[in-house]
Amino acid sequence: MNRSASVVTVVLLALVGASATYVLQRSSAPQIASEQRLLDSRQLLDVMPAALYDNQPLEQPLTLAEPVLRHSTLSGGYRATRSGQTVAVLLRSRSEGYAGTLELLIAIDANGRVLGVKTLEQRETPGLGGYIGEWPNAWLQTFLGKSRTEPTDAGWALKKDQGQFDQIAGATITSRAAINAIHDALRYFDEHQALLLGAGS
Repeated sequence: MNRSASVVTVVLLALVGASATYVLQRSSAPQIASEQRLLDSRQLLDVMPAALYDNQPLEQPLTLAEPVLRHSTLSGGYRATRSGQTVAVLLRSRSEGYAGTLELLIAIDANGRVLGVKTLEQRETPGLGGYIGEWPNAWLQTFLGKSRTEPTDAGWALKKDQGQFDQIAGATITSRAAINAIHDALRYFDEHQALLLGAGS
């Protein structure tokens, strides 16, 4: 085999290898994307027990009316159902923390009680307000079972503001932002129950 034939053979083998790799990547891309969506969904939805619902909440986004609230803005919402009945609503809430945007995912059951709260985005100081970004988060768990009226409006504040909640150590502004955003979400749920829960719930 002369030199030019060897070069042609190597080039052809490289082309066949590249083509096979391309075809393999193209054929497996949808499955990889689907698995990544499932992983992202599970990481987002670990704010509530997986056994609670049997749908894919993130594939059922809600249209939110009047999303600008007293202390926060709702950037999205989802409905979790079981056997066609709404069991929870998830609201994405954005507010201003000490160092920038604080985004929370707040799960509220059909009776208007907090099922879970998870931080999706935060820019707070590591070791202080940045603690709010940890998962699981003991401070955010103090809101489980709370509703719009339990505690009262006055109770939805830090203890240092004559409210009911402790603050994250060294992070008063971050703590206030989270408390206000959660209370906003609960008020919104109460005021828009029919829309959020849907027919037959």
